[in-house]
Amino acid sequence: MARKSLVSLVADELLDRIIAGESPVGAPLPSEAEIGESYDVSRVTVREALRVLSTQGIIRVTSGIGSLVAPLDEWQSLNAILRYRSARGDDGEVAEQLIAVRRMFETEAAALAATRLTPDALAELQRCIDAMTRAADAGEVDGFVEADLRFHDVILRGSENVFLAALFEPLTRVLAERRAQTSRVPEIQRHAIAEHTSILAALREGDASRARAAMDHHMQQTLDDLHTYVLSRPS
Repeated sequence: MARKSLVSLVADELLDRIIAGESPVGAPLPSEAEIGESYDVSRVTVREALRVLSTQGIIRVTSGIGSLVAPLDEWQSLNAILRYRSARGDDGEVAEQLIAVRRMFETEAAALAATRLTPDALAELQRCIDAMTRAADAGEVDGFVEADLRFHDVILRGSENVFLAALFEPLTRVLAERRAQTSRVPEIQRHAIAEHTSILAALREGDASRARAAMDHHMQQTLDDLHTYVLSRPS
């Protein structure tokens, strides 16, 4: 196994232990020697794995003390935060917070894109809606999610604000996993197609205010659907 893969494996295993509560916030991780023995790896591999977690803000490496688990608000990995929060039974709250973050980014992106999208970009948005419709009819969830994410990506990039696209990019991987769960519900698919169609109509008119309102309505519909079709269903 290549060192990079082994480092990633050890880092993921340590994160799993943190998420499971074996090493709670503020508590020290086992020593490098103990970690190396547990996973049968060298100290070099252990140090690189710890460096990965430190770079993500998950642990603090302190000279003379060792590695301590950092508070959650210092973590910089969205995937790690999502795993931690979901493991504690607050998956619904996590989903709501993700929608709130999307609302902040995407409503303004839509307003900016309304006056900047090219005819080719508008045509691409229509193709995304068409692909979502075909996928929904065929029961292809993966295809539906791919077209859905592409629709929003075109708008973000069409805003011509490089910071918006760059800041939102880390959320894309997380959103793909969440959409795969929610987009299995036919009612949610139908609502998403209708909302995307309304957003595109506003963008075609070049109306920034209407585009912002349409995207905001979409975010509210997404939140309402989460409560109606996902969180309300018995586990």
